[in-house]
Amino acid sequence: MTDYYQKKLSAERLKLAYQIAPQRVKEYLKAEVIYVLQNIRSSNLVLELGCGYGRIFPSLSKKAKSVFGIDTSHSSLLLGKEMFGKISNCFFVQMNAVQLSFPDNIFDVVVCIQNGISAFHVNQKELILESLRVTKPNGIVLFSSYSEKFWNDRLEWFKLQSDAGLLGEIDYEKTFNGTIVCKDGFTATTVSQNQFKELTSEIDDIEVKTEEIHESSLFCEILKR
Repeated sequence: MTDYYQKKLSAERLKLAYQIAPQRVKEYLKAEVIYVLQNIRSSNLVLELGCGYGRIFPSLSKKAKSVFGIDTSHSSLLLGKEMFGKISNCFFVQMNAVQLSFPDNIFDVVVCIQNGISAFHVNQKELILESLRVTKPNGIVLFSSYSEKFWNDRLEWFKLQSDAGLLGEIDYEKTFNGTIVCKDGFTATTVSQNQFKELTSEIDDIEVKTEEIHESSLFCEILKR
């Protein structure tokens, strides 16, 4: 499944997925960025997990001191450098989100939005722990997943991607309850509020809150003590 984002849904194909998004989805994407920006200060060092081609880099760069984006897709990172390489405080790095090469306690804010916690198809608790490792004390980690209220809009967007050949044909018999399954093996799940609580319940020295925004995203904000 990781290969899907490295080969099939990367670079220009990933960019197209956002270009064909319906208006309601574009509003959801914008609302996520606005929420993230509210948690960033001008002195902050920010890490984005699964940055792709740097879709939100222009917005982050205007608010943060420096922004590092990591992704496993080499082609997406190359496109990002081509599109946004002139932004002096933004940096692209090829890296796995559960095996970060950064030292402990370096970032003020770690961001993993647009359901990256599910889309990466890694151990979700390991992803959270690794994100916290590189976060400074009193820093925050932001994860988002889809709201249940966004199901119909999300499904419509995935159908458009399928029709454009970016994803496989959707298997509607297996697509329900927050999970979208394609006949080529692609699967997109979500993380609920209770699941976020379970994933963080045994982690010490953190404060956790979840919040639904725009009836489209469920954010989990983790403050590291």
